Amino acid sequence: MKTTTMPLEDELGDVLEKALSRAGVCAEVVAGRAGVPVGRINDAIDYRSELTCDELRRIAAALTLNEVGLCALGAGRYPQPAIAELPFDVWPLPMPHGIGVANAYLVAERGASRAILFDTGAGIVALDSAWPAQVKQLDAVFLTHVETEHAGGLCDVVARFGVEAAFIPRGAIAKCGESMGEGETRRIGALEITAFTTPVHAAEHNCYLVQSAADSGTGLLTRDSVDPTGQETRATANTALLVSGDLLFAGSVGGAYFCHQQLQSSLRRVLRTVPPSTIIAPGHGPMTTVENELRFNPFVV
Repeated sequence: MKTTTMPLEDELGDVLEKALSRAGVCAEVVAGRAGVPVGRINDAIDYRSELTCDELRRIAAALTLNEVGLCALGAGRYPQPAIAELPFDVWPLPMPHGIGVANAYLVAERGASRAILFDTGAGIVALDSAWPAQVKQLDAVFLTHVETEHAGGLCDVVARFGVEAAFIPRGAIAKCGESMGEGETRRIGALEITAFTTPVHAAEHNCYLVQSAADSGTGLLTRDSVDPTGQETRATANTALLVSGDLLFAGSVGGAYFCHQQLQSSLRRVLRTVPPSTIIAPGHGPMTTVENELRFNPFVV
């Protein structure tokens, strides 16, 4: 795993702003419910937070947020798990976007010079700046959604590498892409990629579960996949990668420009379908794990 160190995509103020939008209320309403002066909430939204953990607990209750994760964000100590090795190589490709960073990812069989690309960043020039020397060829490209910082230069990438397979969410429009929808799986070499349709940040948005074909078994491990003794029926070692696009970040979620209810529904469904040990590769911010976000993410309740 070729991990990089990077800050969280969202600070406390971003999370509170998204939570207010999700709840459809203003800061004054939450202040009344939580018994916290509205000025202190507005200061937090403007990145000048001095909110105590007790105040954040009351705000979490008023906005139906995970209070443990919200308090950790407020203290600047949101838990970030160690990212374990996977049975295949992963290269995060962080690229500047505005005042932040957008991520693409390369995934390859161990030691191979051929890889699969997830998202294309802002374009071929941005990709070149982050591209690892080991990867010489692409076998496929998968887009989480068609947005400037995630799908730029798709046709340029396809042309440069002679890519035969470029996949986009069903319903999205891109000149070089083939539609891929819920539950569809593609096997490319020894890797298996399964799509989750997750309309959140955009109406057409996919997350992709990447597994070694040897580990994929006959289906995905769910939280109900247990035998009568309570033991999981499949191993939960770190064998899977979830490329989450703008559905989920470490400590936050994407902006629900399409539908807040759909975002929550997609979030719960995906996190409860894949193994807790699954490593999450988000469209922004550092990598994390499903287990970590189930425990701490403010929006996972």
